[in-house]
Amino acid sequence: MKFGLLSRYVICLKQIHRIAGICGISLLVSGCMVGPNYVRPTMDVGTQFKETPGWKVARPAANEPRGPWWSMYKDPVLSDLIVELNASNQNIALAEARFRQAVAVTQGARAPLLPSISATANTTRSGGGVSSGTSAAITGYGLNAQASWQLDIWGSIRRNIEATDATELALAADVSGARLTAQTAMTLAYLQVRVLDEQRRLLAATVTTYERALKLTQNRYNAGISGQGDVAVASTQLASTRAQLLDLEQQRAVFENAVAVLLGRPPSTFAIKAEKVPLIPPAVPVGLPSELLERRPDIAAAERRTAAANAQIGVATAAWFPSLTLTASGGFRGNDLTQWFSAPGQIWALGPQLAALIFDGGARQAQINQARAQFDAQAATYRQTVLTALQEVENAMVQMRVFEQEEIVQKQAVQFAQQSLRLARNQYDQGLIDYLSVAVLETTALNNERTYITLVGNRFAASVRLVAALGGGWSAEDLKSLDDSGNPTANPSKAVPTN
Repeated sequence: MKFGLLSRYVICLKQIHRIAGICGISLLVSGCMVGPNYVRPTMDVGTQFKETPGWKVARPAANEPRGPWWSMYKDPVLSDLIVELNASNQNIALAEARFRQAVAVTQGARAPLLPSISATANTTRSGGGVSSGTSAAITGYGLNAQASWQLDIWGSIRRNIEATDATELALAADVSGARLTAQTAMTLAYLQVRVLDEQRRLLAATVTTYERALKLTQNRYNAGISGQGDVAVASTQLASTRAQLLDLEQQRAVFENAVAVLLGRPPSTFAIKAEKVPLIPPAVPVGLPSELLERRPDIAAAERRTAAANAQIGVATAAWFPSLTLTASGGFRGNDLTQWFSAPGQIWALGPQLAALIFDGGARQAQINQARAQFDAQAATYRQTVLTALQEVENAMVQMRVFEQEEIVQKQAVQFAQQSLRLARNQYDQGLIDYLSVAVLETTALNNERTYITLVGNRFAASVRLVAALGGGWSAEDLKSLDDSGNPTANPSKAVPTN
């Protein structure tokens, strides 16, 4: 046994002797807890985000109540879909089931703190044989109860409870993480449906314009004003735009089906009605990098798993020390039930049992080394989760900034393209240019308008990703509001943090 473990063993024995002499065996149960006490892994997250300088965001009042993050987009259809998502998404249901399983594991881990009691009852009937000279049958009755209690002197049971408690909270954070992931995925898919609806309206109006242009060109050709080449160009342009419109139909169906699956519905039973929705992303409060440690459910889950791994070091360390078990049994035995409560029919036994493993070939030290390595792995996972979160926030912030700038420039490009197109159409009407020159500018104007709509959607999507990267309004404080029942479906607002 190593000197460090041996010294802790001697110190704990002295402590136990002192406590037992003063307060008796009741305080001996609390004893000492071997193994390191948990300290959250430290890391440098910076004082502000790189994109913070010049970042124009709304700063809400500190006492402003937090609401569902999706409400800032002011889309009632989206809000209704997310409410349904929270109740029917299968990934969320899976995370909640795993949380309930962890609650049961924690309850089981607490059981060894209390004595275990069992009872047995039996009756026997026996008779003499030929050699005994009698054939009278004798009936015997027995009732016995046993109690066993392993005192948690070294804290092995309490360290295990500490580990299961931390794992339970990690899985509670996983439920919130699963909700946030599903909500983000559905919002992005729903957004793409609305972007495609906007592009479909643009293409449908363009097809109508091109149909009129083809008819006009044919009339000009019939009148001998334009050549057959102009008719061919107008026909090609119309057919190409119709093909693009059909392609949008399949793209929209793909995203619509994705929303249906996220809602737990068969795609054949679900549809999103086409509506014109203003795609205006709201201002998103960002805050400081250090706040991410309390606002991201995945960070909270990784931190709690690190705490659980730390507690397992204590469980493995406690295996070095002897275990003390108190056992007691008592009961009644006899041939007459009326005599059970008399002294001759009573039986009892009481005694402690001290057990220690002397030599195990290094197995216990190997378990401690394994537990320490697991803690180091979880600490590294926690730090990497924090770094990934910082990266996601920075990426979303730079996307929102750049997309906003691109949107402004692209809007100017749309205006210039439309102006060039108007001039070209006037020249075509005057017979100064052929229709091919007009068609080129019409295609350019259409592509610029589609690009502008795409950029608006990208900026909107970047705001959704930023909200998700910031935790969606979730807070690690929500883990403290777990319902005593441990049932996340009974009362989701109390049992598991919601977002």
